[in-house]
Amino acid sequence: MKDDDQQTVGRRALLSNLGVAAVAGLAVGASQVSAQPTPLDTGFQPARHGQDLWLDELPGSHRVFIDSSTATGGASALWYANNILSAHEESYEGSASDYALIVCFRHLSTPYGFDDGIWAKYGALFNRAADPAPTQNPLHTAGPATGGNSIGSSVARGVQFAICSRASRRFAMAIASSAGVSAEEAFAELAAGLIPNARMVPAGVVTATRAQEYRYSLLYAE
Repeated sequence: MKDDDQQTVGRRALLSNLGVAAVAGLAVGASQVSAQPTPLDTGFQPARHGQDLWLDELPGSHRVFIDSSTATGGASALWYANNILSAHEESYEGSASDYALIVCFRHLSTPYGFDDGIWAKYGALFNRAADPAPTQNPLHTAGPATGGNSIGSSVARGVQFAICSRASRRFAMAIASSAGVSAEEAFAELAAGLIPNARMVPAGVVTATRAQEYRYSLLYAE
């Protein structure tokens, strides 16, 4: 055999062996990767706190937490929530009761968590740019921004609401400054005027993270 032919055969053998080694390496690598523990196998368990236990008490075979922090996001959150329920009913032959579904109003969407009585008194403070000032919760009435949904229709389908306590206290301070009452009195009024199916939570951002520890899927509405 000529030297050139011998070199060609040698190169082919080398490449063939490399290919076998590469496949073997991939197989070993895949085996090693699959053997690695998943996050659920590590034994990690998040600490539980009394303020968050309600997240685990809501009935449902699916869990979703929809977070919002802006005025437009709050309206979108209602739309998202009802889209989820409708798709589940229509495409999965399910029912709204299959869901533990929470909409969070925090930061600038927080006022959506207050009823019409609160908006009648403080609507001008909640939305200074509106002319005339709103006298009822804008999400009380179904409209294009919510996909034809309202707080009332969402409550009827079992949607729950988490209202940020820290943001509520900031609004309470603004109310106290303009209404001549203490911030604590203003906060107590806000806390007593929540929309149905709503509860104050220590902080919306905290509850959004704690919900994931209770295996809720997280969506953010803009």
